[in-house]
Amino acid sequence: MKFIGITGGVGAGKSEILSYIRDHYRAKVVLADDLAKELMQPGTACHKKLLEAFGADGVFDDEGQMDTAKMSKLLFREPERRLQMNAIVHPAVKQEVMEQVQLARKEEVLDYYFLEAALLIEEHYDELCDELWYIYTSEDNRRARLKAGRGYTDQRIDDMMKSQQPEEVFRRYCKVVIDNNGTPEEACRQVAELLK
Repeated sequence: MKFIGITGGVGAGKSEILSYIRDHYRAKVVLADDLAKELMQPGTACHKKLLEAFGADGVFDDEGQMDTAKMSKLLFREPERRLQMNAIVHPAVKQEVMEQVQLARKEEVLDYYFLEAALLIEEHYDELCDELWYIYTSEDNRRARLKAGRGYTDQRIDDMMKSQQPEEVFRRYCKVVIDNNGTPEEACRQVAELLK
């Protein structure tokens, strides 16, 4: 089983490509953001650590559920708290991913395990994955998609793009580059070639 990390800038079209992979291959597709949300639910070790670190900040309700809007405001206001949260959540995600990969390799029912994560490079998944893939889409195309598909403003898009790695960093760390500037079918054809 091959363990492949997929990354790319916001609006690059990763979801479409991952959907294609999920539908056409014996593959498990995991989104790091979704996994993080699961691991932050009450009853988990990660949640317990978050409660200890942020419990006094008024970002949890009486049942221990995190108010994501309040947490986002706090993290935006105090960037050092974002680092504190990442130091709790990212290792928990990484540990869960590695356990899933080990189990999948033992069970031998999958050909691929795909992990999509914005911080694939920053979190050193290049040391864990068999290879990293970069979904490349020009900034103009990404902007157009984010406006049309998600209704984002220029300011929001600017802020998101500023917080992400520049293209040359993605290209330096990723073994495979999929050009997603054309149609989804064209991008999926590139994937099919790679997974032949």
